[in-house]
Amino acid sequence: FKGNKVTHLSGHGKITGANQVSVLGPDGEVTEVVNTKNIMVATGSEVTPFPGIEVDEESVVSSTGALSLKQVPEKMVIIGAGVIGVELGSVWSRLGSQVTAVEFLGHVGGMGIDMDISKSFQRIMTKQGLKFKLNTKVTGAKKEGGKITVSVEGVKDGKTEEIEADVLLVCVGRRPYTQNLGLQELGIELDNRGRIPVNSRFQSVLPNVYAIGDCIAGPMLAHKAEDEAIIACEGMVGGPVHIDYNCVPSVIYTHPEVAWVGKNEEDLKSEGIEYTVGKFPFAANSRAKCNNDTDGMVKILGDKKTDRLLGAHIIGPGAGEMINEAALAMEYGASCEDIARVCHAHPTCSEAFREANLAAWSGKAINSM
Repeated sequence: FKGNKVTHLSGHGKITGANQVSVLGPDGEVTEVVNTKNIMVATGSEVTPFPGIEVDEESVVSSTGALSLKQVPEKMVIIGAGVIGVELGSVWSRLGSQVTAVEFLGHVGGMGIDMDISKSFQRIMTKQGLKFKLNTKVTGAKKEGGKITVSVEGVKDGKTEEIEADVLLVCVGRRPYTQNLGLQELGIELDNRGRIPVNSRFQSVLPNVYAIGDCIAGPMLAHKAEDEAIIACEGMVGGPVHIDYNCVPSVIYTHPEVAWVGKNEEDLKSEGIEYTVGKFPFAANSRAKCNNDTDGMVKILGDKKTDRLLGAHIIGPGAGEMINEAALAMEYGASCEDIARVCHAHPTCSEAFREANLAAWSGKAINSM
């Protein structure tokens, strides 16, 4: 902050006028008032509570409490097998806990993940020791004698079951932190999910009140929020504003990592877009074989008519790093052939990305199995 000439005020910020922010202390009293030309709301999000289950951050924990458990639980049940649930479940499983993830949907990895990749991901995580109960909902939980009994029910068949755990981790998502910010008092109404509606310049209904990140629509990703903040600030001083949300990558930080950018196969089918598919397994990649880390693959989706790269989906070593090459290619409108013709260093895992693009463009990778 100091290096960038940013003044840090500690407290709860509340907009108390079109050009005014008040800082509230722990007792709710105003400790300082700042008058300003523009205001940016970047309050992020908070853990979404699960109805009927109270989080105490000891035996019933949120993603925050799961980072500071006093000991490795013998058994852990996770409500939700989305991004955060699988990430934390993977951590505690590797530390020795018996982890069971209960997921309402029929797949793991949350929204946006390609179903091919999700199936591969579930298979690899299961091999590592995680258990998944898909198409299953949690109906309640009760503490008894230091243990937690979690009641679950099949979404399709209605079959009920009770699972015992030492720790219950609630991972049903996050919600925008937009309460008690003074928004409604100024006429800034929230949408049905508590988010602040903004235009393409990130302005609310009050032109000098901007909002970015988790408290507006779009994926709740730190890098998405960072880009929005930069663009909003550039717009404030008259610069151009542009962000292509189709080129914002997503990453699941497990081992192996999962990453994607652009459209998945289900998107393209529903939109009626003709496409080609190129796949390349890390089992055929020399660097992955040398590292004894061959789980996963790269899957590329290209436009059948123009060969333009439409989506990239990776599960494997360094997927979170590799996906940025795909994001750059998509931002510049590259074709699968363009990427296939770029020389990639050998031996590297990113050669698998090149090979998958080659398969999508020409129908066959060079080093395919």
